[in-house]
Amino acid sequence: MAADPNLPDELAPLIERLARARGIGDAYHSYKGELAHFTLTTKAAILRAMHCRLDDAAALEAQIRESEAAHPAGLLGDVAVVRQGDATLRINTPAIELNALVRWSVQIEGGGERRGEVRAWDLPERGSHAVDGKWWVLRELELPADLPPGYHRFEIDLEYAHRERCALIVTPEKIHEPSELASGGKIWGVAVQLYALRSENNWGIGDFSDLRELLDLAAAAGANFIGISPVHALFPSDPTLYSPYSASSRHALNVMFIDVGSVPDVRECAKAQALIGDPAFKARLAQARAATHVDYPLVSGLKLPVLHAAFERFRTEHLSRHTPRAAAMRAFLRERGEPMRLHTLFDALDVHLRRSRGTAAGWHNWPEEFRRPDSDAVRRFAERHADEVDFYGYLQWLAAEQLGAVRTLARERDLGVGLYGDYAVGVNASGSETWSDQTLYCMGAAIGAPPDPLGVAGQEWGIPPQDPRALKRAAYAPFTALIRASMRACGALRLDHVMALFRQWWVPRGFKSADGGYVHYPLEDLLGVVALESRRQQCLVVGEDLGVVPDEIRRALPEFGVYHYKVVLFEQKNDEFVAPADYVRPALAVVTTHDLPTLRGWWTGHDIDLWEKLGFYADASVGERNRAEREQERLRLLRALRREGLWDGDAGETPPAYSARLGQAVHLYLAKSRAALVTVQLEDMIGMLEPVNIPGTSREYSNWTRRVTESARQIFARAEVQELAAAMRAARLSS
Repeated sequence: MAADPNLPDELAPLIERLARARGIGDAYHSYKGELAHFTLTTKAAILRAMHCRLDDAAALEAQIRESEAAHPAGLLGDVAVVRQGDATLRINTPAIELNALVRWSVQIEGGGERRGEVRAWDLPERGSHAVDGKWWVLRELELPADLPPGYHRFEIDLEYAHRERCALIVTPEKIHEPSELASGGKIWGVAVQLYALRSENNWGIGDFSDLRELLDLAAAAGANFIGISPVHALFPSDPTLYSPYSASSRHALNVMFIDVGSVPDVRECAKAQALIGDPAFKARLAQARAATHVDYPLVSGLKLPVLHAAFERFRTEHLSRHTPRAAAMRAFLRERGEPMRLHTLFDALDVHLRRSRGTAAGWHNWPEEFRRPDSDAVRRFAERHADEVDFYGYLQWLAAEQLGAVRTLARERDLGVGLYGDYAVGVNASGSETWSDQTLYCMGAAIGAPPDPLGVAGQEWGIPPQDPRALKRAAYAPFTALIRASMRACGALRLDHVMALFRQWWVPRGFKSADGGYVHYPLEDLLGVVALESRRQQCLVVGEDLGVVPDEIRRALPEFGVYHYKVVLFEQKNDEFVAPADYVRPALAVVTTHDLPTLRGWWTGHDIDLWEKLGFYADASVGERNRAEREQERLRLLRALRREGLWDGDAGETPPAYSARLGQAVHLYLAKSRAALVTVQLEDMIGMLEPVNIPGTSREYSNWTRRVTESARQIFARAEVQELAAAMRAARLSS
């Protein structure tokens, strides 16, 4: 146990005990296989981020009692999560009330009730504990096995004691699986970064209409789905904050993906049409369309003024007249509830403060009186600037309508998946999601990763963690709402860094990434919620389980039916690539991903050259060592292709130059795998050297800005792309 100069030695045992009670781990196995213990200093810093008081023994003991008790509130806890068919929950009963009558009831979501009663002594005992000198017995109560999945309310009335209620979540046994996959079928799709799409009609950034067209083209070529990176809401006040993995809110959508030209109010608005017809506007639009990278400030400067003009007309012609179109927007905002109300309020306030006071984007940069959504200053702003708030609600409605049209097309084309979305592991610390729920997020820490071979100093991602205790106290409602929002338009959803449902690497503010520690989360409860929302939304779930995967995750994913995520370039054992027949079936497999080199870039070693150019390597020897390793990997891949009859040539040949033929062979290797789903990166379909997402600091190599060189229609018209698509379809059917 390491000493902390700010903590008296006599408090150390209490702090250690509180850390365990709040889910903070004691140690972990590093990527070197060594057992690394977390210091008391790290544990204390994480507890402070959780708003725990550590300077007083009595306060520590009180927090320990509250955190360690099986049900600190008394008879029940805040929430009980059970699986359908095995609805057994634990209740506390006073030890002296052995013969007390236990009356219980379940208020079924959507109506209905189940009731029952039993004597306390007839319930199996599962332990006992004392709280403030009073002894309690933990007992198991078996509920009806036919309780339907859903979000119910449980009530217990204990004779001689009192009555309590809690949330009861009954979850299905497994997630939703499309019928084609459940019956043993195999499908393939195309993965794309939506912002990178190019078309004749978009305004310098891919939009939801481009996505719809791409799905239509891909489906015609035999694909079943399109995979995209997150489309979570960003910051309209500052378009330079464009990373989809550092969103303002996962409850809402990125309004820059709206196809402005297809909005009815834009077409019918004289002011909007005048803006679009202005020669200077046309010149800027041509510049945005021709750019090799997305110019986010330029795109925002084109789209938002036109949309604002359209909203002015919508307000006059529809909102003030209470037309059916106005009713549709109001119904949308009501259905999306408080998270959407607060998000649109946040956007309006953020833009207003940036314009009027010059503040940087995000609530941490706002004047103090606006930093809480329930403050008088925020209430007054909402009243005085209702039209501005409505404008951002209008944008969210437009975005949801256009994205919804993509899923409608998928259903019309009878595609089992259609859209494969992405749920980011966290959000920007200063965005609307954290502003809206400040009791849930711990601003004194950030999520990251411990040291590994690709990041020997560890990682710190700048996104605040959720407090698992606050999450449970809220009956997992915030998590439920986020998963539901992310699944709405999707037939499948990727959970970024799925290990976060079990544990997250917390890096306290001011600490090095390597000096963080793991905090554990209620894995089975959270996966149960995912399963319930998956069934309701008819959405398959893929867990991104790359890197160091704890045994608990390895067991839980198949137990709940969550698909694995496999990357061909990583699937190597004993110095050979894993054979297609040895892939697990419940998985989505890819050759490469959005944050790895393209296949051509990997084959040529372009990523190694680029990393050297950007100064990511400690010295020249690292690059040379990586080149030597890459040479061996290319030879291994050629051997693997030969074993599958996909490549001719001698075993000892020098790796050939990259070609469309080689690219097709590698993707057929993928297509032959047992994995139920496989995806092809759009960049790989046309043999791009560089991915559209390249880590770096310069404009040339900036994250999330590079665009593909051709439109989707041009890409699918290519002979080699048609040949690849036909080969993928045939391989999937025959494998």
